[in-house]
Amino acid sequence: MESYDVIIIGAGHNGLVCAAYLLKAGYKVLLLEKRSVPGGAATTEEVIPKDAPGFKFNLCAIDHEFIFLGPVIEELQLSKYGLEYLFCDPTVFCPHPDGKYFLSYRSVEKTCAEIARYSERDAEKYGEFVDYWSKLMNAIAPLFNIPPQSVLDLLSSYDFNSLKQVFSLVGTPQKALDWLRTMLSSPDDILQEWFDSEIVKAPLARLAAEIGAPPSQKGITAGMIMMAMRHQPGIARPRGGTGALTAALVKLVQSEGGVILTDQAVKGVIVDNGCAVGVRVVSGLEYRASKGVISNIDARRLFLQLIDAGDIDAAAPKLRNRLERRITNNNETILKIDCALSEPPRFEAYQHKDEYLMGTVLIADSVAHVEKAHATTIIGEIPDENPSIYVDVPTVLDPSMAPEGKHTLWIEFFAPYQIAGAEGTGLNGTGWTDELKNKVADRVMDKLAEYAPNIKKAIIARRVESPAELAERLGSYKGNYYHIDMTLEQMIFLRPLPEIANYKTPIKNLYLTGAGTHPGGSISGMPGRNCARVFIRDHRSLLSRLF
Repeated sequence: MESYDVIIIGAGHNGLVCAAYLLKAGYKVLLLEKRSVPGGAATTEEVIPKDAPGFKFNLCAIDHEFIFLGPVIEELQLSKYGLEYLFCDPTVFCPHPDGKYFLSYRSVEKTCAEIARYSERDAEKYGEFVDYWSKLMNAIAPLFNIPPQSVLDLLSSYDFNSLKQVFSLVGTPQKALDWLRTMLSSPDDILQEWFDSEIVKAPLARLAAEIGAPPSQKGITAGMIMMAMRHQPGIARPRGGTGALTAALVKLVQSEGGVILTDQAVKGVIVDNGCAVGVRVVSGLEYRASKGVISNIDARRLFLQLIDAGDIDAAAPKLRNRLERRITNNNETILKIDCALSEPPRFEAYQHKDEYLMGTVLIADSVAHVEKAHATTIIGEIPDENPSIYVDVPTVLDPSMAPEGKHTLWIEFFAPYQIAGAEGTGLNGTGWTDELKNKVADRVMDKLAEYAPNIKKAIIARRVESPAELAERLGSYKGNYYHIDMTLEQMIFLRPLPEIANYKTPIKNLYLTGAGTHPGGSISGMPGRNCARVFIRDHRSLLSRLF
């Protein structure tokens, strides 16, 4: 039986970040990953090797923004381990059926000039809009890098400039009430208040819906930040794909003496007298942890599948029921399409330039189009009659991801995990079959071809992953790559539940990290860093705590 100070369940990017900080603090760390490669949702792989050798695909995460709001890259000196970021500029291209298009750059001024071709008023309001949401991001960013229920950390995280940003937003009773009303509104409400034209509203609604809910849903107004962040700090991708971030973290962890074992799915957490002391993998092998176990998988799977009910009830009698019934997952996930291309898509009717493909291409014809694309998934319907999609052509920015002169295509299409009326059929009873996923993918490609007519002839090979397959690969509940929904009632000190929101659990020496903890999903490393800080603080000697 092998023994370590700390065992981390799951070698996703947050688990690796957490391990890096713990190793630097002197702990002996083991990471156990169920897949054959580390990285979780942050991998880049050759998944069509027979038909498209040399083409590298990001299988889930691709566009990085939140990682630049924290100190992980600098503190861990990830550039020393090969990490290099390439920033997108332009950042968003959104063609519309009438021949018009939205085009945004990192520069707010250049973006406003593009909008002014259609609406002088919307161009002016866009500058004000980005300024407001950028200030909000700067005001709340310090919250992302601390344990959410720590008052002392909260007080120490704000400097003079941060406090100025807060005061500019809520410094008077009127401002405070307006801010509260904004946070309780929906993205649709806010967009109708700010803008007139669908040219501006539709792409902003589509980005806001990346949180995983329709733009009409109240309490997800923070999704408006998604567009402001494309200006500052900007949107970027690691050279070589998202997996390059994982590769840098793996090199760092291994250089510090950490151990990463793949193909090691954890079957159970070993609890002895109310304390987590190790884990058992599917082969029956046990690994012991003298200081603690940290879970990088979601809390629902951890407690309801990996821990004996009696151990949970002894520590917190109501926890199992709350995890089962209180946590929200609204059935929305993604159908993922990856293509190897002989040439990039060409939007010839929209004054095409390859530079328009540097960032994200959004197929969002109107706010109503986006609304239908998200609202129908919640009730189990597939919104493929007129798809709204999120498209990247990574090789325009980074040619290293495909053979010379060739390209890759990354498509995200929101779809239900459980198809209504198909319960008990398809993969894991979800209704998804190979035939169905390919029919849906065909309709998605038809929609893209309305704007880029060359796309079908350009396809060398295609890979389609259904929501059920994505859930199985990532081990995510209902295919939710954020672990749980990113809605207001499940954020900050409420994520995933108030009693386990500070990375600690009622079971001694059992900790949580990952997308299901504060500050949530996306590529940031913040949950991993924050969890490591809580763990280290808990295990300091009494003498060091006093000084």
